[in-house]
Amino acid sequence: MTTLRIGPCTLRFVGCARHYVGMALTTRHDQDALFCLLERQLEVITRRQALDAGLTKHALEHRLRAGGPWRSLLPGVYLTVTGAPSGLQQEMAALLYAGSGSLVTGPAALRCHYIGKIVPELIDVLVPATRQRHDAGFVRLHRTTRMPERIWERGPIRYVPPARAVADTARGLTGLRDVRAVVADAVQRRRCSIRDLAAELDEGPKNGSALFRQALADVAEGIRSTAEADLKDLLVKVKIPMPLFNPALYDTDGTFIARPDAWWPELGIAIEVDSTEWHISPEDHAKTLARGRRMARYQIVVLRFTPRQIRSESAAVVRDIRQALAGAQGRPPLNLRTVPADEADKAG
Repeated sequence: MTTLRIGPCTLRFVGCARHYVGMALTTRHDQDALFCLLERQLEVITRRQALDAGLTKHALEHRLRAGGPWRSLLPGVYLTVTGAPSGLQQEMAALLYAGSGSLVTGPAALRCHYIGKIVPELIDVLVPATRQRHDAGFVRLHRTTRMPERIWERGPIRYVPPARAVADTARGLTGLRDVRAVVADAVQRRRCSIRDLAAELDEGPKNGSALFRQALADVAEGIRSTAEADLKDLLVKVKIPMPLFNPALYDTDGTFIARPDAWWPELGIAIEVDSTEWHISPEDHAKTLARGRRMARYQIVVLRFTPRQIRSESAAVVRDIRQALAGAQGRPPLNLRTVPADEADKAG
């Protein structure tokens, strides 16, 4: 068994000694070479590879007949097993179709890096700018003069780095909320840094980058989730003074207290957005409760809202925030140290 382990991605392949029914080739050497090639490429192969491995044109056509064991996925690219192709097999086919040096990007690459929840409808592939090949089937090609120097691999499949996957995806989205979700998730999960994303923004094409630029600015200010971005939009709309987002709070002895989702340091008021996305397990719930108790010990006023309340009950949310801010006027400031989100991220 061969094991490939690169980054968070691991695939294991069983050895090549298998028998494919009805696949007699010119020599045993050709047969073994073809079997091993299919193992490496997740049972996907190009027409040229099949012929070079010793399969005759007649034998290839026989396998591709209606009801036969092989079928075409893309022009000149075949799946050699029955059943619907998996996502990885589609990505393998996309790279074989796009040619040498090509890299999966966009939502399919985000899936490899465990960023966001976008389900790819097409496989986006980067190819060198000089390559003359057109989109086909489920493959969308992107010619570029900026092929990444570093690549991520999942078995035989090659992906762009996380920051490039985020940038390429963001430029293809049409809603700020969707772009924010991708950018914030990448930073929240520490798949890439704000600096990495800023470099991609500066070095990449300007066309289609407006939403990416806005989302990155929000994340640089501390936004780490779609719900927090919705909260920011609401505060801007009703002209409530903007808090800090996701700062780290410490007491005078340097003891860490918490990182509230939003924080007005001069008033000692925090907002926690209670989303099940980040607090699913009992352990996460216990940590949330412990954080609330710590903030209470330091006399921090904590307002709690759910993402649904921010979206659907905004009038009540605004009322509660206004009342809390008004009630804290004239209150002596808490003797706490506040570290902004970007500095806290670097320290953490």
